[in-house]
This record gives sequence, C-alpha cells and structure tokens, in this order.
Amino acid sequence: MPLPKLPTRPAEILDLKTMRATAPQPAEIEEVRPPRLSSMEAILSKSKRSTATEKLSPASPALKQVVRPAIVVTEPAVQTPVARAPGAPTKTPSRAPAVTPVARQNESTDTPAVATPTRAASGSKRNNKKSGDNASRKMFVLDTNVLLHDPSSLYRFEEHDIFLPMMTLEELDHQKKGMSEVARNARQVSRALDILVGDQRNLEEGLRLDSQGNKDATGRLFFQTTAMASTLPPDLPMGKADNQILGVVRALQDLHKTREVVLVSKDINMRLKARTLSLAAEDYFNDQVLEDSDLLYSGVLQLPENFWNKHGKDVESWQQGGTTFYKITGPMCGQFIVNQFVYFEGSMPLYAQVREVSGKTAVLATLRDYTHGKNNVWGVIARNREQNFAMNLLMNPDCDFVSLLGQAGTGKTLMTLAAGLAQVLETKRYSEIIVTRVTVPVGEDIGFLPGTEEEKMGPWMGALEDNLEVLSMGETEGGSSIGGAGSSHEWGRAGTTELIRSRIKIKSLNFMRGRTFLNKYLIIDEAQNLTPKQMKTLITRAGPGTKVVCLGNIAQIDTPYLTEGSSGLTFVVDRFKGWPHSGTVTLQRGERSRLADYAGEVL
Repeated sequence: MPLPKLPTRPAEILDLKTMRATAPQPAEIEEVRPPRLSSMEAILSKSKRSTATEKLSPASPALKQVVRPAIVVTEPAVQTPVARAPGAPTKTPSRAPAVTPVARQNESTDTPAVATPTRAASGSKRNNKKSGDNASRKMFVLDTNVLLHDPSSLYRFEEHDIFLPMMTLEELDHQKKGMSEVARNARQVSRALDILVGDQRNLEEGLRLDSQGNKDATGRLFFQTTAMASTLPPDLPMGKADNQILGVVRALQDLHKTREVVLVSKDINMRLKARTLSLAAEDYFNDQVLEDSDLLYSGVLQLPENFWNKHGKDVESWQQGGTTFYKITGPMCGQFIVNQFVYFEGSMPLYAQVREVSGKTAVLATLRDYTHGKNNVWGVIARNREQNFAMNLLMNPDCDFVSLLGQAGTGKTLMTLAAGLAQVLETKRYSEIIVTRVTVPVGEDIGFLPGTEEEKMGPWMGALEDNLEVLSMGETEGGSSIGGAGSSHEWGRAGTTELIRSRIKIKSLNFMRGRTFLNKYLIIDEAQNLTPKQMKTLITRAGPGTKVVCLGNIAQIDTPYLTEGSSGLTFVVDRFKGWPHSGTVTLQRGERSRLADYAGEVL
C-alpha cells in the first residue's frame, strides 16, 4: 500500500522552511557538524524504508520524531551568519562554511606562543596543523655578541623564530658609538631592525623576516614588549646584562611549555651558566665555513697507485706554448677541481695542474719546474713539491687570486715577494707591490706610533724587511770584500735595495675602503686574522690587471672571536675553490731551519 502524503501545512514544517530560505545547505556544514546530525530529508527517507508497510498519520509519534531532529539540525544554522566576517554574503552555497573565516583569522594572527587547548579545540583542522608546525619551530633568543659578530644573523635561522630581549637592544645602543668594526656592526643591526619594524605598531604578533626579500628566513622576529618575571637562583645578580637575558630565556621557557627555546651566544661562560640552569644554549655556527679545519681545501691531490690502470686508456696529448696537455677519462676525473694540482710518484711520475673538468673527462697541464736553478725567480728556487706548485700559481698571469697556507717557515712570504719583484722589475707585468696586514698584536699593545702611515706600519712589517734583506743580498761568498770591487758591489747592492723599496708600498688596512688598485701586486699578509667582511673589503679593491695573494696560517689566529672555521682566510679558500682564475696551495714542509722545523713539531 503506498504511503499517504504528508500534511500540506504542518505548522512546524512550514515555519521551518520559511525561516531557512537563506540558510546554507546541510552539505555546507558537514565539516563542523557530527555525522549523526543529518538533514530532515535523510531521516524521512530512512523512516520510509524502515516503515514501508506502516501507515502514518499527521499526529503519529513517528512523524513527531522526524520533525524534532530537523529542528535541532537547522537551529544552529540560524546563528551561523553571525560568525561570518563583516560583509560576507548570507546565501552563497559555493563559499566555504561560515566558520572558515574564523580559522583563517587565527592563522593570520598567529603568535609564537603555542595555541592553548581552547583555541585548538575551536579551530579547524587546518588551524590544528598550523599549531603543530608552530610547536615544531624553535625560538632562538639572540645574545648581543651574535649580532655584533654577524649583523646578518637575523636572517640565518631559516623557518625558526627569533626573540630579542630588551637588554640586547640596550647593549646594541651602547656599542654603536665609534669607528671600530663592532660599532659599525651595531649600527648595521639597528638599521636592519628599523627597516623591519617600519610602521607596524603591534609588535606582539611578530615581524616577518622575509618581508624585505630575504626568502631564506621564513620565521618571525619578536621583541620583549613587557616585563618578564623569572625564577633564577638568588646568587645571580639581576643587575648584570647576561643574567637578565638568562631570566628572559627562563620566562619564555615557562611560557611556552611545548616549544623549544634556545639561547644563542658567542660567550662560552654564558652558555655554561645557561646549561647549569637547565636552559638550552648553543653557539652561533652559521659563520663557520667548515666544522673541521682538516676538511679545508688544500689545492693538492695525490693520485692513487692504480691511477694509470683506470685512466691510462685513450689518453690524448698535445703541446701548446711549451706546455704539454693530457686529456684523460676515468671515474676519478669527476673529483678534480679546476686549478688543482695532482701528482703521482711512481714508475710514471706526473706533476700536473687541472685545467678543465667535464664529467668524467679532465684536461691536465704539465708544470714548469721551479726546483731547477735555471728557472729561479729573483734568485729563489723551490725546495719541495708544494713550493713548486705555489711558484707556478704566483708566476701565472691568468691566476688573479692566490692563497698560500702553511705553518711558519714554509716560505710563503719569500716566494711571494720574489715572484712580485720578478714581475714588477723584470717583466713589467705589474707597476708596484702593495703589502698590507691587520695590526693585531700577539702580546700587549705598545700604544700609538709616531710618523706617517708607512712609518706606523713599519714595526708590523718585520717579516717583509727580513725577506727583502734575503732577496737583496749579494752572491759573494765569505762576506763582504775589501777594495774597489767590494766597494762597487756594496754600491750596487745599495742601489738595488733602494730600487726595490721604491716599488714596494706599505698600506694600512684602515684606509683601504674606497680605493682601486690598477696593475698592482697586492700581498695580504697574516690573512688568518681577518674577518670574512674585511677580506671582502680588501679583495674587492682589485682593479684590472691586479693580482691578489693571501698568506696565512690558520693555526695562528690572534684576533678574538675568530676560529679556524670562521677566519677570513678559510672563507676565501672555500669560496674561490674551483674558479678558473684562482688557486690554493697548502705548504707542508718547513724550510726555514732545522731548529724552526723541530720547534714546530714538538712545541
């Protein structure tokens, strides 16, 4: 028997349709309603299927049960337009549910604090995912020395957030006065912070670090806007700046229970105090070019004993300009670096320089033998393999940048000066030699020095004077002679010394900014004491036809806060690796004296 039709005008059903003419369809609120609350039509359909043989009347209890759930389902929909954002349409079936703008608003105003359980419960699934990502991001509290050491450290923490305590800003303001490198870095950080803040007034929400085009930094920058109460041991005086920053870290740790708060400082003692207080603390490692100095590129590679067995087939050779070239193919060729020196000491010895690398094919060029007397450079011959490699770089006109590393007594300065004098006075390739170095004393500072720029730099150029004395010595045996010949020889040597000194200029590092050197032979001595920024300032002074030579020993760093991994010499060796117009050689064997060699080994 067919079911009778529903009454045409039940009061409850007609009022329901009138009131819900503009309400969203049940499918729209499916994301925010439990599945058990279905629409009236679904319940009627289910009721019809279950009572197909039962006759229903308008007053039957079954109909009342059908109508009441429909009222319960649609009654919250009357209030949903209130939760919409201002100006949102009330009848747009294709739009998102009414609660979606609330979830998006929570995402746009997300703060570094982990979402509270109330907010997480009221948000959508997308907001819950955002809260989880926020909890996985770390919050780094920066000490002042990190900003003074690297002004761009604000953009070195990738997706993590940064917090600056008020004491950090106070110390930046205290360090900004003066002409030192620290003062310049403090002013640079202050300008960067001013640009980030801009016209924003609500700093509690944080500043986007990528707002100025720094795409690598996707986190936010937060300032301490209110006083933070923390519980530190009473033995720590709160008037000290370091202890106040530790108090801020403790307060942030208590505020964000599920988020990792880390103190970043270059101060070892501060990190130790933080760890004793159960606070996470780390050193600033982003300025480290290498974690281990043993991994530094040496510029020299020894070939294995089976090299010719794997690379001896289909070898092509030709000569050009007095140099023999070999084109070899094999699995090891992909590890070669342009201008790297390779050697093989066996039945078929090979001393060559890598000129080209393409996949598993490389082109090697033979070297000029500067260990032979006929190839001496200003009277200087190479005494070992590495010195021969270094001399080939120094005398190569196509090599614009050369870095020589090695311990004391390996001949770095002597070979560099000899090559410079030969190319300035003999071949006229460069107009003059310019020598500079950073003035970092080993012991106590002796104070201000009188005189001109060169006279003030004189005490720092003792190594230059010693090597010039060696290069300008006569070739007479048994000391100076007496008589006319000896006198003429002395006069000739004095004239040579004056000529050499007239072509060598000593410049201070403090007056290098803004200069341009044309056709100069620039020597940067003691380069291990330079920061990467100072090294960049010096190298960018080179104009057309200028050759830059950096000398140093990364095991003898005298500059505070510089390590073997963050030295400017390490920085340029790593950055210039593989450039066709640069080369690096690490000298291994000392040639100064047997006493100096033995002292370098045992002391």
